[in-house]
Amino acid sequence: MDRPSDALDSRDAPLSALPSPAARAAAFVAILLAGVAGALIGYSLVELQCTGDCAVPLGIGILSGAVVTAAGMSVVAILVLRAVGEWREIQDRQRR
Repeated sequence: MDRPSDALDSRDAPLSALPSPAARAAAFVAILLAGVAGALIGYSLVELQCTGDCAVPLGIGILSGAVVTAAGMSVVAILVLRAVGEWREIQDRQRR
């Protein structure tokens, strides 16, 4: 007796807009690295301009730098993942 999964060919499988786990992991790592880089840039900018007690401004610089760059990188990552998904869909159509 054939199971339903045996009857499905890879060409009959429904297309999924979900990127591969490796692509999602790479995007996540890229967002984290961008956040760290932004935090370092925010820290450096405040460090160069502040004299005396700078704990609060340094914290604000680190936080704002990390959030802004991570948000920007997340937009880039989403656009790249969508473009790769559309590219694969076009390739699948051409194969048929």
